[in-house]
Amino acid sequence: MDIDLAASRLAALGNPTRLRLYRLLVRAGGAGLSVGQLQGKLGIPGSTLSHHCRALIQVDLIQQERAGTSLICRTNYPVMRGLIDDLAAECCVDACVKEV
Repeated sequence: MDIDLAASRLAALGNPTRLRLYRLLVRAGGAGLSVGQLQGKLGIPGSTLSHHCRALIQVDLIQQERAGTSLICRTNYPVMRGLIDDLAAECCVDACVKEV
């Protein structure tokens, strides 16, 4: 994964409200949660929630879809897994290199 892209995704999650929002969506699974449900769980104004959703959408961590009159937010699991896998792939790499 591109280091700048990974950094922007991690930066988006560096805000406590966005991290709480993202965790709620990860826990919700593929069905996601409506904006109204998220607002109720987070206890924040709609405009604030919209701002935080937009930040996560811009880095492709979440997606939104209209379902009737509801706006459903979902985790983009392939992107989440890619970010986690990229970090895990670096784990202990330099510790395994033996000096000659």
